[in-house]
Amino acid sequence: MAQLKQRPKPFLLPDYCKGCGRCISACVKECITLGDEINSATGYVPVVLNLEHCTACGLCMDACPEPYGLRETPADVDFELQDPAKLFGSKNSTAPVAVDIPGARIPLPHTEPLVIKGNYASAIGALLAGCRHVFGYPITPSTEGAELMAKLLPKLDGCFLQAVSEVATVNHMYGAGGAGHPCMTFTSSPGFSLMLEGVSYMIGAEVPAVFVNIMRGGPGLGNIGPEQADVKLACRGLGHGNTHAITLMPSTPQEMLDLTMLAFELTFKYRNPVVILGDGYLGQMTGKVKLPDAMLKPGIPTWAVNGDAQHRGNLINSIVLSEADLETRNIYLNDKYRQMIENESRCETFLAEDAEVLIIAANTPARAAKGAVQDLRNLGIKAGLFRPVTVWPFPVKQLIKELPHVQRLVVVEASNGQLEDEARLALSQAGYQNLPVISSIRHFGGILPQQTEVVAHIQASMVKEAR
Repeated sequence: MAQLKQRPKPFLLPDYCKGCGRCISACVKECITLGDEINSATGYVPVVLNLEHCTACGLCMDACPEPYGLRETPADVDFELQDPAKLFGSKNSTAPVAVDIPGARIPLPHTEPLVIKGNYASAIGALLAGCRHVFGYPITPSTEGAELMAKLLPKLDGCFLQAVSEVATVNHMYGAGGAGHPCMTFTSSPGFSLMLEGVSYMIGAEVPAVFVNIMRGGPGLGNIGPEQADVKLACRGLGHGNTHAITLMPSTPQEMLDLTMLAFELTFKYRNPVVILGDGYLGQMTGKVKLPDAMLKPGIPTWAVNGDAQHRGNLINSIVLSEADLETRNIYLNDKYRQMIENESRCETFLAEDAEVLIIAANTPARAAKGAVQDLRNLGIKAGLFRPVTVWPFPVKQLIKELPHVQRLVVVEASNGQLEDEARLALSQAGYQNLPVISSIRHFGGILPQQTEVVAHIQASMVKEAR
């Protein structure tokens, strides 16, 4: 008589157990209990098995959400914590090979220009770029963008969700972006700070999203006036780890629309968050805005975890347990950052081709600086403007082209040298050594540099040099 094959009892790999307790509920023989010791390798408390009364029904293994937690593996197997796919091989899946569902470009009729504030312009730009998922938490001076989205998205089969906090907001964006949907948020300086941990997760998992940060006065709660003191966050402080994101700095309501549309293009091109930094004045300022000749209907990328049949075999995460594998992952991200630096540095110049005094400014201060350049030219002073449209990556190659005839650089900003720091660092990393004299005009707490102030500063510095 043939001997019946004995069903295997479960074996726990504690380094893959998160202690969720689902196996405890599934076991009718009460062979599994909650543990009381933290696993030093993971920080979780794994369950404890006592298989004296186990009938090998397998229900616990079916209930385990971790594919490498409870297994039919003999207890004498020796292993070390590593990538589960390497330890056990690839998981069996009946999911089809993921496909790219392309988007479409939809022509728009000609319309007269709109006269709207910067926050509204950015929201409209997002809608035209195909964004139908917006998450946020009200914070002045950015709230109008979220308010307009809350009003329009339900009529467009979209979703606006006011999250319980900025921390919740960024995690909602992780989910929507991971599903391949264009998504965004409107926030301001304190809110952006709260989102940075989630931004790091999104960069690590290659999840696209657009963050519009309308900067206000700080530190702390500060006030709701315009400032530019979040440059360091966007360029050097996007959460923990090795993180970078393309950071755009518009200067007009028109650019709030145009650069928001560009941001959605770039976030999917590189599978990386994109940041738009506008100062509080720009978010509230009204200006003429012309709409483009087409809008976009987004598709579903190959990599998306969208829940449909074509993409159900996909997985997105930022966890890489092996040090060697994580280094490889960072090398891959560094290469992507290099591509951004090479291809996405943007700037605008005004009368810079023969300038002896070159002003560097962004956002609303760049508008005052441009007026100052015109006044200085009328006074016979060869002044010009260099406006970085991307502050990361800083357009250093374009700046270096202008420097051979420049005798003085003047950095005009509403922060304590954060824009100047980016310019100096970029020039240093590029190996440029013969820097002209650098001076600065700085204001804080909601006060912006004025056109007359820029003119007076440059006149005074030239008189001083002439002595």
